[in-house]
Amino acid sequence: MPKWYYFTMHKSRMTIKGQITIPKDLRDTFGWGPGEELVFVREADGVKLLAMKPARKPGEALVARLRGTGNRQRTTDQILALTRGEDDA
Repeated sequence: MPKWYYFTMHKSRMTIKGQITIPKDLRDTFGWGPGEELVFVREADGVKLLAMKPARKPGEALVARLRGTGNRQRTTDQILALTRGEDDA
């Protein structure tokens, strides 16, 4: 293995209950936090650790697509007045 490979390695010791600690710099890099679901994938030369992507809730794709596309020419008060049927907006 090349020398640089050893500088990217991280070690962790398994507890008697089979638990391991994922090093903080890896948790930070991948955005993993408490409650994150991780998957262990068996490979020929070891195990790969992957984060489960949470299932999207209905409407999330629409909200993500529309985010940032609204026009900001009206204030919140003006928008509320329009929804109430007030003519002052």
